[in-house]
Order: sequence, then C-alpha cells, then structure tokens
Amino acid sequence: MHEDGFIGRIEWAVAGRALPGQDVSGDRGVVLDTGGGTVLFAVLDGLGHGAAAADAADRAARVLAENRAEPLDVLMVLCHRALTDTRGAAISLALFEESDTVHWLGVGNVESRMLTAGPAGLTVHATVLLTAGIVGYRLPANLQPQSIAVRPGDLLLMSTDGIVPEAADEVDLAKFTADITADILAKHAKDTDDALVLAARHRGAAGPTT
Repeated sequence: MHEDGFIGRIEWAVAGRALPGQDVSGDRGVVLDTGGGTVLFAVLDGLGHGAAAADAADRAARVLAENRAEPLDVLMVLCHRALTDTRGAAISLALFEESDTVHWLGVGNVESRMLTAGPAGLTVHATVLLTAGIVGYRLPANLQPQSIAVRPGDLLLMSTDGIVPEAADEVDLAKFTADITADILAKHAKDTDDALVLAARHRGAAGPTT
C-alpha cells in the first residue's frame, strides 16, 4: 500500500504492507484535512495482526475522520471508547499547523520523530513522548499533547513497530516523501509483523511543483 499527496503546502506519503503470509494489515495511516491549512496525521497499529487487528485500526480511523476537529486528547479518548470490544491499538497523532507548529500525542509504541538537516547532517529535532497503554484497553489518566516548532523542510516520520527504529538514520531529506516511505518499507520492514511508515513535510511558501 502506497499513498501520497499534498494538502496545501504539506507534502505527505504513507507506505505499508501486511505481515508476510497475511491478506490484511492491522496498521493504518490516516491523513485528514482539518481546514485552515491544518492537517491531522495518525498512525494506528491494531494489536497483533490479521482481521482482528485490522478491525481495531479501522474503527479508530473512522472515529478520527468523523471527529477530526477535536483536540488530540479528546480524539484519543474517543478512539479508546470505540475500541473497548476490540484487541485495542497503539495510536500516535500529529497535528500539523499552518503556523509551522506540530502538536503530537502517542499511546503505545508507534514512534514519531521530527528530522531536520543540521550542520553535521541529519539530526532528530524531537521525538514524541510515548505514554504506556493500549487504546481500547488501558488509557493513561493524563493525556498531555506536546508542541514543537518546525521549519520548512523538516520531516515528520511516524512508524509502527514493524519498522526497525534505525530506519530514521538513513533518511535522505532531499527525496520526496513518497520515495522516503517506499525506501524505508523496502529496507527496514520486519518479517515478523505488519509494517507502516508515514512521512510529512512542510514545503514552505512555494508549495508543490508541477
């Protein structure tokens, strides 16, 4: 599965695949235009794999689509309520604002990083602070979204635990997000799990080229 596009000045791409031998993946990437140049990105990892994991992820994706204007902590609570009779899921949310600010929140083990080009090369500008729990089973009592400032060209990279963490070390920021996600999936997906990676970047005032 490969998807990519632009929403306003934000370039994004998602690449994923099911556990080898399975027909369906329990990992989902969600991209939602919330209006006013703001975009909600989410990566959902239904526990385990197969149809039951996919059901949990699909339910969470529907909740996000239907309530996309709500704050991140509210979205997480709504997903939790919708998933109580499923396996549950790990969920990370990132709200990309037109003002070059990202708000993010994660429960479970979906990694989110902001990568930037520095004088010494590629660096991790920030990493979301993940809270322990399973959405649908055990939600932390205190959900506190974080906020970070980003510059045009910085790359938001979100991935399920089917992608090895070291994948971020080899990202080429000069590439399009579609190529970045395809490369990571091809080179760094584990053979023991579903795998999905999402990348998003603010392209600055110029927007997409044609």
